[in-house]
Amino acid sequence: MRVLFMSTPVSTHFAPSIPLGWALRAAGHEVLVAGQPDILGAAHGAGLCTAVVGEYFDALEPLTSSLPEGKRPIEVGHTRVRDGHWDDVNKIWLIHCRYLVSRYIELAREWKPDLIVADPLEFSALLVGGVLGVPTVNRRWGVDPAGVPGQEMAARTMGTMLGRLGLDALPRPALVLDPCPPSLQVPEAPPSQGMRYIPFNGAGSLPDWAREKPRGHRRVCVSFGRLTAAMNGIPLFRTVVEAAGGLDGVETILTLEPEFREALGPVPPSVRAVDPAPLNLFLDTCDAVVHHGGAGSTLTTTAFGLPHLVLPGITDTFVVADRVVATGVGRTVDEAGPQNDPEVVRETLRGLLDDPGHAQAATKLRDEVLAMPTPAEVVPILEELAG
Repeated sequence: MRVLFMSTPVSTHFAPSIPLGWALRAAGHEVLVAGQPDILGAAHGAGLCTAVVGEYFDALEPLTSSLPEGKRPIEVGHTRVRDGHWDDVNKIWLIHCRYLVSRYIELAREWKPDLIVADPLEFSALLVGGVLGVPTVNRRWGVDPAGVPGQEMAARTMGTMLGRLGLDALPRPALVLDPCPPSLQVPEAPPSQGMRYIPFNGAGSLPDWAREKPRGHRRVCVSFGRLTAAMNGIPLFRTVVEAAGGLDGVETILTLEPEFREALGPVPPSVRAVDPAPLNLFLDTCDAVVHHGGAGSTLTTTAFGLPHLVLPGITDTFVVADRVVATGVGRTVDEAGPQNDPEVVRETLRGLLDDPGHAQAATKLRDEVLAMPTPAEVVPILEELAG
């Protein structure tokens, strides 16, 4: 069969689809990834073929355009979404859909897919499936408080577009795939077909330091991603470095792009500032992970059975932090002031490492991940769905 993958133009939204793409290819099916140039690098790096639809989107621009100089989003208080008010966040994907849906329909008519797979906020996929009579599968990218509210908003506001396309209502997905273990997922998420998260954080080489024993009794990874650094986040990196550097017997691995390294400045002897490398290459040498609540960092940490310290900064990362705390697998510092205080971060990290309950809960959650069907085991379900 032919499977068309679609995605909102953010590479981290697309990345959890990659192992499923591999599984489909290994089973003999054709896979084509359609999207804006923002996701094509991730698809090509994973060996998947692509079709360009539209121009660069640049998710960073709308997030940074209104930021005061030197301020992180959390410090201006406009990005916390905890209480179900997702319309302001999701409306950008509605606009995205209005601009691109006709191009996606044209491509799909030419390529003739038997099945469409897309993340829940790529509303165009549901429309393409409805117009062509092709089943559409939604694939969540992690903890997902926004997908259902987003589709509800789209269904309320798409009247004119739906009529123009000959549809009476926004089509529903034929199936929802979820790589997030059920106990970590938001309780309000509708039932779904679980699919084990396979860590894939891009291609890279095993670093030399990853083959060495930690400089202390324990090793902590700090991974905030390029987006955090680009959104005036270097002071947060510096705070965490100072905090972790004050813990006896702990080596800290800080991943940071070279262009930000000079702004970070010198680091304590127990801290290694290294170029970003795929987390799955070295997390098995670590005892905990400090991250921002991004889907890839959260699910990769979970798959390795490690405790989390989440320092959220935008939109759904606060919900991720809440779920990490609720499941007992980690702790959070979710206010700007405490995040900027090295002593608060240090004591929170110390508590994370010293409380065996977090490691036990993380092991239990990892076992939940391992019990989920692999992407290869999900392929027959998709084959049946596509007829």
